[in-house]
Amino acid sequence: MGDGNLFMKIMKDRRVWAGSVALVVLTSSQAAFAAPTDYVMDVQMVPALCSLYQEYAKKRKCLEGYSLNISGLYPQTTSQNCTTNSSAKLSPLQSKVVARIMPDDNTRTILWRNIGGCVPMNASQYFRTIINYADRLKVPAELTEQENITISVDTLRAKFLKINPQLPGNALRFNCQQTQSASVLTSIKVCYRPNGNYKSCPANIINTCPKTVTIKGTY
Repeated sequence: MGDGNLFMKIMKDRRVWAGSVALVVLTSSQAAFAAPTDYVMDVQMVPALCSLYQEYAKKRKCLEGYSLNISGLYPQTTSQNCTTNSSAKLSPLQSKVVARIMPDDNTRTILWRNIGGCVPMNASQYFRTIINYADRLKVPAELTEQENITISVDTLRAKFLKINPQLPGNALRFNCQQTQSASVLTSIKVCYRPNGNYKSCPANIINTCPKTVTIKGTY
C-alpha cells in the first residue's frame, strides 16, 4: 500500500467504500476561527496500542482493525481548566465522517468536554478541523503495512517530509513504548499554528523514541 493522506489511508485500511469520500467534501469546509494558541494533533498507531494496553483491546478501533486513529487536536494554552459543558453532539452525517478516524463515540465526547473550553469553536467546527487536517496530512506507507517494520526515526521523518513539502522537520514528534524486544512506535504528534499551517513543535512536546523503532503491523 502506497503513501497517502491520513483520512483516506484510515478508510482504505478498513475497506470503506469509495462512496464515503463524498462525505468528506460535504463536511470539510475550512473552519474559520481566530485562536490564540497552537495545536497538536495526536495520531495513534492502533495495532501497537491494542497489543500493549489491555484497556484498548475492546475498543472499536481495535475490534475493527484500524491501523491509524486520531486521539485529538489539543490546544496549547496556559489555561488550567479547558472543560466545557457545551454539547459534543454532531449531525448524523458528520458523525459518520468523524468516526472514520475517531471511532469511539464516548471517547470523542470525553475529549470535547475536556478541551472544548480552550478552543474558539463549537464541537462541529472542532471535529471538522480535525478532518481537514487529517485529509491534508499524507502518511508514509510504512505506517499501515501488515507486517512489523523496523525503521530509523530519521528515515521515517524524511519520508513524511518528502510527501508533505510544507511540513517542517521539527513539526513532528515520535512517541514510543519500550518492550522487552523493541521500542514500539505508539503515536506521532503533528504541530500546527492556529491558522492550520504546520509549525515547529514547542519544547513541551517531546520525542520519546530512540533512533530505531518498530512499527507494529496490522493484525
